[in-house]
Amino acid sequence: MKNQQTVRPRNNSLRSFLFLGAGASLSIFAMLPTAWAEKSENGARVVYSYTLAHEATADSYDESMAVACLQGLANRDRLRVYVLSRKNDRPEYWKKILSSKGRWLEGMTFRKLADLDALVKLVRPKLKGAVIWDPKVPATVNVASTIAGVEDAVVLSPEYAEKYLEAWKLDVLVDLRGRFTGEMTGSKKNDAYRWAIREYLRKGRCSANFLCLYEDACFTRARGNIGYVLTRDWAMKHRAFVYDLSPWGDEPPGDDPGQRLGTDLATYRMILEATVEQAAGEQMTEVTGFFAFAKYSNVRGHASAHDPVPTEWETVWLISPYNCYQNTISSDCFNQSFHSQAPWTRLKQRRPTDTLKLANKAYIAVLMADYDSATPLYSFLPKHWDDPKRGQVPLAWGINPNLIETYPDIVAYLYETATSDDYFTADASAAGYMNPNRISKKHLPLFVRHNRHFFQQTDMTIAPMVLDWNQPSADVKNAFTRFAPDGFATIVMDLHGTGGHGPKPHVWKGMPVTTLINSTCNFSDPRQAADAMFASLKHKPADAPGFFFFRIVWIGPSQVMQTMEVLREKHPELDVELVDPYTFFHLFKQGMNR
Repeated sequence: MKNQQTVRPRNNSLRSFLFLGAGASLSIFAMLPTAWAEKSENGARVVYSYTLAHEATADSYDESMAVACLQGLANRDRLRVYVLSRKNDRPEYWKKILSSKGRWLEGMTFRKLADLDALVKLVRPKLKGAVIWDPKVPATVNVASTIAGVEDAVVLSPEYAEKYLEAWKLDVLVDLRGRFTGEMTGSKKNDAYRWAIREYLRKGRCSANFLCLYEDACFTRARGNIGYVLTRDWAMKHRAFVYDLSPWGDEPPGDDPGQRLGTDLATYRMILEATVEQAAGEQMTEVTGFFAFAKYSNVRGHASAHDPVPTEWETVWLISPYNCYQNTISSDCFNQSFHSQAPWTRLKQRRPTDTLKLANKAYIAVLMADYDSATPLYSFLPKHWDDPKRGQVPLAWGINPNLIETYPDIVAYLYETATSDDYFTADASAAGYMNPNRISKKHLPLFVRHNRHFFQQTDMTIAPMVLDWNQPSADVKNAFTRFAPDGFATIVMDLHGTGGHGPKPHVWKGMPVTTLINSTCNFSDPRQAADAMFASLKHKPADAPGFFFFRIVWIGPSQVMQTMEVLREKHPELDVELVDPYTFFHLFKQGMNR
């Protein structure tokens, strides 16, 4: 029986009580629980900021690990700690924006913590002890993170344990050094994870809402790579199971070349099986994080039969039947445990007011794609959102609606600052990146319930980038009509050679269905992108309108405008119109019904 206290419902009490509906007028701070933030003697709201002291060293890895654990524990049920960096300016960027007039951090006092000792003193009433990981088995840093979340502890390296245990007066709850020898599986790494599965995941002590696919210490600690260290405040807050395994069973991983073939994959499946059992059909599970390129795909320094993109797809193929979806990249995402507590009302976006009459021309829509996960939203999008040309052409911004669980304040900021030519749709694949064809028929009602919740909260009705191994089945299309009735587009990659192919354009029970054109995704310059567009546009029939939805990744509106200018300049014979996604699919339906 799963531990109900560790399985967080989709709407926590703060959110469910702020879902007021579009257009509601209310002072959100008047509704905040008294425990939401501390107050000073003059009544000001107070939180504490900690600035990472070390950068790009093994010591920065150990410091960030301790800080992330302490932050996640401190922020578990209230706002307390915000982490800043001397190297990464995004935490300060978002702090400044979200503290401006009318936004939720306006008037918040940030008290600086002098050092790690001060942070420990702040969190000490909640801190029950320490977990020491074993650098000789790098995977134990993830096992230690899982234990710390469940046991309310801090993860320490042996060096940090020697330095701080006595000063902080902490008991050692678990010491993982020397515990895993490979006796069980022939792999120390897999022995560690299987022990954690047995002792924590299968006993219902971990969240069924979240799994954390965070790179371990193998290639990262020595370089001081903290991308998937500082994110552990999220794992800590939710008592999530943390792991780092290969999705491939046909070659050994780069961090454990001597393991028996398929051992990583078998352990991966054990994690998924235990999680879906704990979820009991009541909720889908987010896998936040990403596979480690240097271990599991063909990159410099690691020869593999599998390139990075197929490895990403294989991960999603693997997790989808277990009702899991990916928040694909969350590296370098600061303060998730803090941002996630931002109050917000149900979001509302604009719809086009002009109704175009269908004509014999080529209609183009552009998906500003790949903001389906935390890192692109938090780190990449600001540059393109601040493009001075934004608002001069209609664009669809692909932002997965489930990200309101992680960064509700950032998503709300985008809606607030959108122009009349900015529209929001889901990205890969809906409310989370999964292969819908891999969801079992019996779990499709859960799939619909999950997606309807997030689509409704973000006022989305279009899913233009559904990634799958084959065209959508009738059952999948029926499911999407329940939450994305205004449009469905897909990219099909049949990497398993099962005969998959994309759908012919059609309308299914009122929902437009087509293919998202991916030839423009690797944008190098406007001329290359214009040529890629023309390669599709030239197939438009002479006597009928054509419909072309293009995916462009991490590119700004200025470059889209330049691409359209080049396209018209090079091919003046084309009658082309760039339209918003709602107009595109509205005209598409008319064209299909001719």
